[in-house]
Amino acid sequence: LDMLLTTGERVSMALFSMALHDLQCPSISFTGSQAGVMTDGSHSNARIVDIKPIRLEEALTTNKVIVLAGFQGVDPKTKEITTLGRGGSDTTAVAMAAHFKAERCEILKDVDGVATADPKIVPHAQLIKVIDHETMMDMCFWGAKVLHYRSVELAAAQKVPLFIGRSD
Repeated sequence: LDMLLTTGERVSMALFSMALHDLQCPSISFTGSQAGVMTDGSHSNARIVDIKPIRLEEALTTNKVIVLAGFQGVDPKTKEITTLGRGGSDTTAVAMAAHFKAERCEILKDVDGVATADPKIVPHAQLIKVIDHETMMDMCFWGAKVLHYRSVELAAAQKVPLFIGRSD
């Protein structure tokens, strides 16, 4: 099932990489397993246990844009593809930002950022300009869908600043 669930990301990353090439922008695409995202064996809700992005590190030296399919990894014991659950691409982004010691991890969504309520339901919801990891974890735990709980948990543990903004 996890192999099937990753097909959407695989198709999207390949098409995006091809579009970049058409625009004269060299790129290379990677699945989670190719990128060294190691997970536990919990299918459909795996946790990242390690990052070994050897191929990404090599690709960074070639001046190509890296297109990485999030939401997926591989269990190093069984070699089976695993998925990280709903919102797992957020967690993949934070894990990579932590590994590469990025200044911050930018996660682009269909909203302007974190708000006091779901702006699709509450039209007058106010954007929260700055929020700490602990408060964001509480919000995600209790139902805020703007970020995957595990991504905020990982960002807090690794001290990765997060930026949430609109993708369009």
